[in-house]
Formats: sequence, C-alpha cells, structure tokens
Amino acid sequence: MEDRQDKRDDGAQDEYEKICYVCRRPESKAGPMITMPGGMNFCHDCMQRAFDSVSKNGLDLSKLQNMPYMNLNLSDFPAGNQQNTEIPLKNKIKKKKDAAEKKPLTMKDIPAPHRIKEKLDEYVIGQERAKKAIAVAVYNHYKRVILEEEKDETEIEKSNILMIGPTGSGKTYLVRTLARLLDVPLAIADATSLTEAGYIGDDIESVVSKLLAAADNDVERAEHGIIFIDEIDKIAKKKNTTTRDVSGESVQQELLKLLEGSQVDVPVGSNQKNALTPMTTVNTSQILFICGGAFPDLEEIIKERLRQKSSMGFNAHLKDEFDEDPDILSRVTTADLRAFGMIPEFLGRLPVLVTLQSLTEETLIRILKEPKNAILKQYTRLLSMDEVKLVFEDDALRWIAQEAIRRQTGARALRAIIEEFMLDIMYEIPKDPDIGSVVITRSYLEKNGGPRIEMRG
Repeated sequence: MEDRQDKRDDGAQDEYEKICYVCRRPESKAGPMITMPGGMNFCHDCMQRAFDSVSKNGLDLSKLQNMPYMNLNLSDFPAGNQQNTEIPLKNKIKKKKDAAEKKPLTMKDIPAPHRIKEKLDEYVIGQERAKKAIAVAVYNHYKRVILEEEKDETEIEKSNILMIGPTGSGKTYLVRTLARLLDVPLAIADATSLTEAGYIGDDIESVVSKLLAAADNDVERAEHGIIFIDEIDKIAKKKNTTTRDVSGESVQQELLKLLEGSQVDVPVGSNQKNALTPMTTVNTSQILFICGGAFPDLEEIIKERLRQKSSMGFNAHLKDEFDEDPDILSRVTTADLRAFGMIPEFLGRLPVLVTLQSLTEETLIRILKEPKNAILKQYTRLLSMDEVKLVFEDDALRWIAQEAIRRQTGARALRAIIEEFMLDIMYEIPKDPDIGSVVITRSYLEKNGGPRIEMRG
C-alpha cells in the first residue's frame, strides 16, 4: 500500500519543475538543479555563491542574496510537518510539455457559435443578444489562437469583451457557465481591489496569477484561459479630483498591456511578489479578457446624447421620450463610456461591446423554473430526500418575481426571497414523517396564511 502511495507521490512530483531553495527560480529559468538530502534543490549559481562564501569567509550565510523561509507562510505546509523543506504543490510550476507531447488546438476542439449558445440556453434565460455576441467572440478568439500556433501570416486582433448590464442581470453567471462549457480555466477578479504598482492593494499581475492557480500552475493551459474582471466601472476616471488617481485611471492604463498581449512575470501560489516566491512568465496574447460592470448613471449619459441629436423640427426628441425605454443600454457608444470616465485606449482594447437587459417579470419567472439548476428544482430535490413533494402555485411565482423587481437586485433577489419563506418549512417538515406534499401559495407569501400541507394517503 505504501509503495503505491510513494509511486503516486513521485508521479505528482514529476509533473512539476524543481525550484531553487535560495533564489526561488524554477528549472526553466535557472537551469538544472542540484538535489540535496532532505529534498532541497539548489541552482548552480546559488551553489557557487555558497562555495565562494565558505572558501573566502568561512560559513557566512549573509553573503547569500536571499535566505530561505524569510517570507514563506508556514500554514502552507501540512500540519506537524513544518520541518519538511519540500515546497507545497501550490507554489510549484508544472513542467512544459515537449513538442511531441503537446496536442495543438484544432477547429474540432472549438464548438461552433450556435452550439455555444445552445449550451448557454440551458443555464441562462433571456439575454439572447448577449449570448449570441459572446458565442461569436469566443469562437473567433480561439480561431485566432489556432492561427497564431500555426504561425499564419494573417494577424487577427483579440476579441476582448466589455459587458454592460444592471446588477443581477447575469454577467458573472454567463462567464462562469461559458468557462465550464468550454472546459478552460477561469479567473474572476474584482477591479476594486486593483491599484497602481507601488500602492497598497493588488497589482495588475495578480489577475494573471489567479488564472495560473485556476490552471493548476500549468502555464500552457492558463494561456488559453479566460479572465473576467468584474466591477470594471469602479475604475472609471475620477472627475474633479486633484489627487493622484491610483485606483481609477492608473489601473486602466496598467491593464492596457494585459489586454493587448504581453509577457508578464507573475508569482506562483501567491498574489505578492517577494524574494522567495517562485516566478514564471505568462503570455497574455492568447488569454480572453472579459470585463463587466453595472455602469450606474450611464443611462442618463445616453439619454442626454440622444436628446441633443435633434431639438427642433419634425425629428425633434421629446424630453421624456427615452425615460421609459427598458433597453436604453443597447444604444450605448464609446463616446458615452468616455463621458462616464473610461479612457479611449482602454475601450479600444475591448472591441466587442455586449449589453444585458434588465430582467422583466416574465423572465424572472422563467429563471425560477427553466434552467438546469433552477432554484425551484434545487428545493424540490432537497425536499424529495425527505420524501415530500414541493409545489409552487403560479400566483406564488408571480409574487416572487414582482418582489424581486421591487428589490432592484435582479436575479440575486430570487434566492433571498425563497430562502426567507422556505426557512420554517425546511425546519418543520422533518419533524412529521406523515407529511406528503407542501404547496406554496400566494397568501402564504403575503403573510395571510400558511402553506397548504397534504398528508400521506
């Protein structure tokens, strides 16, 4: 049994590069390693410096540039095993595959746009235009990756995506579903935590570091992944400020190199760079970047522009003509986004503009019932484990959708509302084994009565 375990451990170790115990460089950068007893690996440069230090001044470890464990987090090691010098797997870099082993990406590996949309339809209700635009952008992006690997003369620019939609309209959920269907690593970062290099907060490279972690430290797999930067509207250029804007316009400027495509040195297994964190290089030219944000008050900027088009004559627009337009965001242009505070260089690197609509009452009812992992299906399955049938009346579903619209948090409100009313039911049902079914009525949701309970037999 122990022999089999040792073989599995050795196989796992063979997938990763050795990392120098002193300078923290992997084999791919420092060259072949010298392995010492206890599992410590040293590159030839650090070993030579150690010998020079011993021969000139005796054993003076201060001559070495970096001392081990200066910044290592001991919580990364297994409990009771802090004396083991072997570096945890999350801080190791996977070896690059040989050209013979590497399987190139082909057109057979990429689903067609209509196939991508069909899969998205199973999980995401509504937003037809957004799903179609994302499916085409993703399809074209991976075709570009194939042409780059084949060294084709035709250079195709990246199809990075900017998603605009109110909160709870499904921006993050769309991207999560897309990454799961394509089976590619996905990193979701929050733009509000990013700051200019040298200030407190996450550096821009931390976004790529999260993707590398999602790809199990496999650089080649990470370079074909997707990065979703949420709350992108929060890094808009601040208006009427005299102080340095380290979390706004400066972040937009630093993101330019990632969006365009560049070689980025990122720490492995950590968001912070220090002398003892292994570093690796990731090429972002084949990574698909999707940025999303709610962009509050953008509707007012769009309405103002539309009203100014024509203010006199037969083509004049009335002041309140666009106030009730539910799809006003679909009229957005780059000029509106510049007025909001996004710099033109940033917008130029996000050529695909996707807008999501606010969810209507009918759409919310469909979200409750139709997706593969619909909320009602989840609760029905939970109660079926107690051999109890759960039924929601149509009037009850309509009341839940209306309440979600009143709360103005989109689809997120649906689970909050149902959790609130299902709490007592989930608590009381297991007490009585004779209960056969529970019917949720509108009167129960309006607190004018209780749910209708039917006993077995």
